[in-house]
Amino acid sequence: MLLVRNLRLPLSCADPEQEAVRQACRILHLSPRRVAHAGTAKLSVDARHGKPVLVYTIAITLNDEGEESALAGASPCVCFTQKPEFRFPVGTRPLEHRPVVVGLGPAGLFAALLLARNGYRPIVLERGPALDRRVEAVRQFEATGRLDPDANVQFGEGGAGTFSDGKLTTRVGDPLCSYVTQAFLEHGAPADIAWRQKPHVGTDLLRGVILSIRQEIQSLGGEVHFQTRLTGLRTRGGALCGITTSEGQLACDRLILAVGHSARDTFSMLEQQGLSLECKPFSVGFRAEHLQTEIERSLYHGAAGHPALPRGEYQLSQQVDGRCVYTFCMCPGGQVCAAASEEGGVVTNGMSYHARDGRNANAAVVISVDGSDFGKDPARAIAFQRSLEQAAFRAGGGGYRAPAETVGSFLEGRGKLELDRVQPTYPRGVTPCDLGSLLPEELAGGLRQGLTAFGRKLAAYRSPDAVLTGLETRTSSPVRLHRNDNLQCTALAGLYPCGEGAGYAGGIMTAAVDGVRCAAALMQDCAPAKTS
Repeated sequence: MLLVRNLRLPLSCADPEQEAVRQACRILHLSPRRVAHAGTAKLSVDARHGKPVLVYTIAITLNDEGEESALAGASPCVCFTQKPEFRFPVGTRPLEHRPVVVGLGPAGLFAALLLARNGYRPIVLERGPALDRRVEAVRQFEATGRLDPDANVQFGEGGAGTFSDGKLTTRVGDPLCSYVTQAFLEHGAPADIAWRQKPHVGTDLLRGVILSIRQEIQSLGGEVHFQTRLTGLRTRGGALCGITTSEGQLACDRLILAVGHSARDTFSMLEQQGLSLECKPFSVGFRAEHLQTEIERSLYHGAAGHPALPRGEYQLSQQVDGRCVYTFCMCPGGQVCAAASEEGGVVTNGMSYHARDGRNANAAVVISVDGSDFGKDPARAIAFQRSLEQAAFRAGGGGYRAPAETVGSFLEGRGKLELDRVQPTYPRGVTPCDLGSLLPEELAGGLRQGLTAFGRKLAAYRSPDAVLTGLETRTSSPVRLHRNDNLQCTALAGLYPCGEGAGYAGGIMTAAVDGVRCAAALMQDCAPAKTS
């Protein structure tokens, strides 16, 4: 396949994709009869100079694929690429027992998928319910404030990513990203995730994709046990030999631990069993909501609203006194969601549907913390997260209402919610609050400096009526469980720490890739267990 990059077209172009294909063929000196396929590989928007242009990368496959490599030097913007072929070596020594995957978020889901496709018939344990029941539990929580600690935005089939924008953006250049993308496409994800610069599935469509992948796992001999919690590990001679669960004991010599970033009881169990955790960096802050139209005016200027332009997205960061203040998980046309998983704590997150047609945009605005803030004690890091969530619950007045403040008030420390054009979307309702009082002064001050700097970079952040809803505490796992080069736990052979919960991922794509990577390492070490 040939890729022709940096084809820049004005918004006024009647059919920009076809024009980009024509330009690509001219650059390559190709006649139509030589082309088997030509289409968009990537589309982005360059709005840096006040007049947005569409920037295409066009993929071209020739009827005679053997000619493609010779055309790679036709222009500096042309390159030749081959679709990666994924071969996962399989060991020769059979497992004694079927492998177990704990957690059915992106990491566990893709670990189980690769194992199932290669005859390992994995057993998957998920503490929460199946998707339909989980969605209903979340709806009930949003409507009534009755929280189920095992069925919420954090726990259940699909993990925390199920109630998100379904963003597949990653800075990781791992070839396994292509494996994950292809699996998403095979299970019904929108075709444009293959070429969008910032691909997203959307909460509504992602649920069907997750269910389809789980059904493939089961059709290939895998088992999924919902509402089954991992409660302990059994070991012999420094190696895993079994596990205990809320439903009983299970023989197990290979376990992929993909519990997600909010499984605090599991983290505690691991430490009690002598597996040492360490602090890792994470971030805390709140959700910022703006009018989506204001974001697009800030990005696209006079072209805002043009039908050829995608929904406006942004990513901002600022160094403040050795910490990073940045935006995270930006959801165009989305809503703030209630993401608590423990009673008496308020947690915010963001989500949007595939259409991204909501009135507001939202993003986490957070500031970094690390082990040095907690004496390198992971228990203190988790306690810090929990204390912020409980403070937010109290400030909200109970019922899982969230504390909120407008940006102008927060910057001046006035503790007011002066609503105007931006109306908060948090489903349990909000309570006016001095958000700065809920955070250590150093962090609150850093966030104020960061927001002020963001206003110099993106005009929407100068709007005093933007709404801040708190608190955002689950940006990533606060702990990491060490693993060796073979991806097994340094302290326990046969245990594969995986994904966000183990401290090796951040987002749907990187978690899914880590799940594939851990499953591949297991497969390389052992063949499937012999069937009885």
